[in-house]
Amino acid sequence: MNICMEQVIELVHSVKPFFMDRAMSHDVTVKGLADFVTRADTSVQSRLFGELSKQYPGIQLMGEEDHMQAVDFSKPMWILDPIDGTTNLIYSYCHSAVSLGYYENKKIGAAVIYNPFTEETFHAVRGQGAFLNGRRIRVTQKAALKDSLIAIGTSPYDKEMTEDNFRVFKEIFRRSLDIRRSGSAALDLAYLACGRVDGFLERNLKPWDFSAGALLVEEAGGQVTDYSLMPLDYSKNQDILASNGKIHDELQKEVRFVQNGLDSGGDLNRSTY
Repeated sequence: MNICMEQVIELVHSVKPFFMDRAMSHDVTVKGLADFVTRADTSVQSRLFGELSKQYPGIQLMGEEDHMQAVDFSKPMWILDPIDGTTNLIYSYCHSAVSLGYYENKKIGAAVIYNPFTEETFHAVRGQGAFLNGRRIRVTQKAALKDSLIAIGTSPYDKEMTEDNFRVFKEIFRRSLDIRRSGSAALDLAYLACGRVDGFLERNLKPWDFSAGALLVEEAGGQVTDYSLMPLDYSKNQDILASNGKIHDELQKEVRFVQNGLDSGGDLNRSTY
């Protein structure tokens, strides 16, 4: 499929008013623990899917607000998170984004992430590089975890993972420069792609959380895998490990160290690791 990125970016930009409408962002429905949907979310998804259906008829649509209903992963589709960072939007934190990826042949072929509050548009086409507002971006060249800034996601919908997650974060914090938590996985991945952080990890992300961002990182020269260093599967939730590529194995080693300790009863002993 030939995707016109200028046209897609223009369409994504058109949803900015929904982000800025305070009545929409405060019209909230609770979906689950720490999981919300606003009228802005549903309006953005309706607008984008409506126009994409006209411009690219026949391509499937998968979005956060209708999940994976009746999609066939052997065929092309758009994967949309209408507002990644909904809690941030509700709290006027101004760190939320549209995340749109085009999926075909088990890969993401094109991606756009747009933060209307900063007017930053990240986009990528497979094999053509990654860009921020039209300028080429690349990941950092940090070669050691001790010199690296790591973004984390706390999996707020999965509080049963809290203890395991924070043991990983504790070890990474100890051995890295510092950690950051933004509330938007899409923007964390975009920030990794443009060199604002050196790595990112979060468990149990859904395809619409990571699809667009994963391509940005790859096209910016970085690496994205699951926690076991396996390639991503866009048909299901994934534990995402992303980096500039140079610290990837070291970052995964910290995850594995904690997981091995938990598997052996919680004893974290580096002398035997």
